[in-house]
Amino acid sequence: MEKSSTHASVIVEQLRTLGDKQKAKEMTRYFKTGYGEYAESDVFLGIGTQDLRNIAKENFKAMNLSQTALLLQSKYHEVRRTGIEILVQKMTKEKDEHKRQKILLCYLNNIDGVNNWDLVDASAPSILGAFIDDKDKTILYDFVVSDNLWKQRIAIITTFYFIRKGNFGDTLAIAEMFMDNKHDLIHKAVGWMLREIGKRNVETELRFLDKYAAKMPRTALRYSIEKFDADLREYYMNLSE
Repeated sequence: MEKSSTHASVIVEQLRTLGDKQKAKEMTRYFKTGYGEYAESDVFLGIGTQDLRNIAKENFKAMNLSQTALLLQSKYHEVRRTGIEILVQKMTKEKDEHKRQKILLCYLNNIDGVNNWDLVDASAPSILGAFIDDKDKTILYDFVVSDNLWKQRIAIITTFYFIRKGNFGDTLAIAEMFMDNKHDLIHKAVGWMLREIGKRNVETELRFLDKYAAKMPRTALRYSIEKFDADLREYYMNLSE
């Protein structure tokens, strides 16, 4: 039986003491929690990211997966983020493949709690990407065609793990699949990943842009060419429809 010296309620109480009401109000605006916005009704305590990471680092060894899952199910954004940071720490440190699979399953079984861009970006490469790097990647393509915005963002952001290792194929394939996607958060993610490819192999990014710049969402294109010189940025923007 999995043992733990730390209960989820202890973490929640620790986070509550760090909350700042004014910062929480600012975060509800920043993370778009208003009616009809992408994070409608999310609840914030008002805690900075570094504090969450510190708590996760202090507790990840003592938290078992069932208690970590409770964090991912919390109504509080920062509690879910702390749960994510704990899973990231566990996946990063764990070498046993069976235990790594359990960490991934905890993530996937509670994926409904990974429901804002910061939660996706903090988790997808380091948890899903790290586990499937040398395995079948069908799950990413299933997420691409889902009707869930956050699964779609997970699909493209997961590939950041592969990009860092010099493997660009899945990123390019998913970016192509997202060419007609309508959501700004997907456009930004695609552009960001293409830019990361360009940092490592600009020729690969340029080949993709030469083929798709004319039809790419303009936000994706702007993000992807952000580090280019002014003339090259202008060239590709002029290709855009």
